[in-house]
Amino acid sequence: MSRWKELPAELHPHVRHLIVRLRKLKDRGELSTRQLAAKTGYSTKAWERYLNGRSLPPREAVEAIARISGDDPARLLVLREMAAERWAEGDRTTPRTRHSAPTAPEHEPAEQQPYKRLLHAAIAVGAVALVLSVSTTILLAVQLAEARATAKTDRTGTAATQPDITAPDPASVLPALYTCRPKQTDGHWYAGHSHTQETVVAYGQTGSEVIEAQCLLRRAGISPGDVDGIYGPLTQRAVKRLQIREGLAVDGVIGPHVWKALRGAAQK
Repeated sequence: MSRWKELPAELHPHVRHLIVRLRKLKDRGELSTRQLAAKTGYSTKAWERYLNGRSLPPREAVEAIARISGDDPARLLVLREMAAERWAEGDRTTPRTRHSAPTAPEHEPAEQQPYKRLLHAAIAVGAVALVLSVSTTILLAVQLAEARATAKTDRTGTAATQPDITAPDPASVLPALYTCRPKQTDGHWYAGHSHTQETVVAYGQTGSEVIEAQCLLRRAGISPGDVDGIYGPLTQRAVKRLQIREGLAVDGVIGPHVWKALRGAAQK
């Protein structure tokens, strides 16, 4: 049986209990620290620290020594968790020396390293996706609020001089609807909301260019849903139908080619 160094008197009983148990398992298996290192994948120096109370052994090391000793790992892990609570609270006796290593082993088993890297990468990707999702939601909410304000301004300018006090506020009804006034000038169609022929408009955007495109889509015989100035799924689907009909790249984005088709399209 090994002649063990006396553990520091200041060690918390939970920590002491775990270390004594690990020592007994090592003695029962008649293993040297070098043999223990070879069988568990943790370095000899790491085991010397664990078994002398200078570092708290990680869960994997505890499971490994239980496995090679034929002991119940669940019971041993309970002891380890109880010791870890005291170790984390600072109830361990001696603070780490300047040259002592952290509780993680000097050399982790090679088979564990790829899985930890993959786990860290997955957590990072998930965090980025969550941030992007929240940002997109906030952006759409702001754009919808701007569309509501624009609707209220436009309708206030054209309201009757004697308003019906029983009628609801137009801006309270979403989405706001706009009037299309298609008119052909110099061979091009305009709906009275924008004269652009190059502005790129995509899903989620709002404004006069969206209203103009929705009006011209209707004039071309392709319904974008309500003419509300919001580039939603119905408008995107209508743009894709126009792109298919005109032989354009089907991406649901309004660009110069789509504007040319809209302003020159024959009514269907």
